[in-house]
Amino acid sequence: MDQNKLAELIFPNLTGTVAELEVRFPKRNLPEGAYVTRFAPSPTGYMHIGGLYAAMISSRFASQTGGAFYLRIEDTDKKRELEGGVDEIIQSLAGYAIAFDEGPFPGGEKGYGPYKQSERKEIYQICVKELMRAGFAYPCFCTAKELEQVRKEQEEKKDDIGYYGAYASCRNLTYEQIKEKVDAGVPYVVRLKSPGKEEKHIVYTDPIRGKIEMPENRMDIVLLKSDGIPTYHFAHVVDDHFMRTNLVVRGDEWMASYPVHKQMFDLCGFEEPDFLHISPIMKMDGTAKRKLSKRKDPEAGASYYLEQGFPVESVREYLLTIANSDYEEWHMKNPDKKEEEFSLSFHKMPVSGALFDLIKLKNVSKEIIAGFSIAECERKILTWAKEYEPDLYQFADLHKEQFQETISLWKMSGKKVRKDVAKWSDLIQMFDYLYQPQEKFEQSVTYEIDEKYTKDQLREAVCAYKKNLFLDTDQWFEQMKALGEPMGYCPNMKEYKKNPEAYRGSISDLCTIVRVAVTGHKNSPDLYTIMKVLGEETVQRRLDHFLEQL
Repeated sequence: MDQNKLAELIFPNLTGTVAELEVRFPKRNLPEGAYVTRFAPSPTGYMHIGGLYAAMISSRFASQTGGAFYLRIEDTDKKRELEGGVDEIIQSLAGYAIAFDEGPFPGGEKGYGPYKQSERKEIYQICVKELMRAGFAYPCFCTAKELEQVRKEQEEKKDDIGYYGAYASCRNLTYEQIKEKVDAGVPYVVRLKSPGKEEKHIVYTDPIRGKIEMPENRMDIVLLKSDGIPTYHFAHVVDDHFMRTNLVVRGDEWMASYPVHKQMFDLCGFEEPDFLHISPIMKMDGTAKRKLSKRKDPEAGASYYLEQGFPVESVREYLLTIANSDYEEWHMKNPDKKEEEFSLSFHKMPVSGALFDLIKLKNVSKEIIAGFSIAECERKILTWAKEYEPDLYQFADLHKEQFQETISLWKMSGKKVRKDVAKWSDLIQMFDYLYQPQEKFEQSVTYEIDEKYTKDQLREAVCAYKKNLFLDTDQWFEQMKALGEPMGYCPNMKEYKKNPEAYRGSISDLCTIVRVAVTGHKNSPDLYTIMKVLGEETVQRRLDHFLEQL
């Protein structure tokens, strides 16, 4: 068959050439050893934490080698595309301080665009036409019903499932047969005419796993769908070549596709990039590991960590501990260095599934929050609360000085830095009594009352305290001792421990009763400071509400 004639029949109005594309998208002028990486999601759903992990790794290898990192949107499946999906991807990554050098956003459209696959249709078709001229592509007119019959026959014979060899019925159509169908308007796809052989193998050297031997591809996979849009496999090859990607970071589930991709790079005459197949993010489910699931696990979504109020620094640092086994050791040796100064290594990446441990993330985050200044905490909490926690934001906005005092309450214990808070949402759970409006506090409070205190004892202590809150003096604790002694509360703890039967309780008991009435909790940071932050009016209302509940 005259392949040039076939190519003109299928692409009659396509005049561009691959040679022209090579000139249009020249090799990048970058330092030797620089990586050009990309993040190439589909705008069909929310950002998975695994996608964030891959994007961060890609970004790091580009930045630490002086290369380029770009965003490409694989939006060829318009039926599944979500409205605003591209903006959601960009915003999700920006939320974790992952920035792109190029991409489909203002200022990002540079010489290697367009960066949306839906806008690159002609580029793909030029490359397919060239393959067809070389005898490596052909039109396939098989219907879905005919393909299903082929699949059933292969299952019965226990052959490999796919379109290849004797099962590829359109592979050997004559030009006349093809023209007749095209002229009749019969729908078709364009397939790869694979030269692969069943008995041949290829050897692939993975930077993480070493040498891997795989069968050569012999499947005549679809290159262009019936609407002229490429499949993922072919679009990936064309885009990574003409965007001059030289390192592809992707999940290890794509390793099985490597023979297909290698074959297409070779047949197109394109230089193959390095492929880094990273392990999936896993979690423990009972005693077994499994992949994080969008359907089952809220923590699978990258937005989960922003909504919960994990500082961006915490998530990034934790992902680095997953990405490289030596990161924690490096961090311990270099406590004053920023995580951006750490260089990722292929050879320190996990071979098996990377286990995502929320408890460890929280511990990492507690350390990071402990290292923030009061001013940094205030800024970060306000940024988070403005979007996710209106009560906290309103309190901080209306009571700036008091809000700063509350940060000191949970952050400092004298001169010692506390490590209680792992994420900003903890503040609402741990210190609801500080940040909730009084009405909401009254609706939700559950008092942690020790059974050793009778109702009469509780009522007497709270009524006595209500008469003078002692909030206008820094001698609050001494005043509490003076208040409690006539009611039988020993002002001296050592004395009380020697002879507890002689007293109704200790000064600690009196303070605990007041603490529970004001906060709902038996334990809290400094009670006097808490009441100063709340103000006399709110404290009186809380004491009244406590008495009503008795």
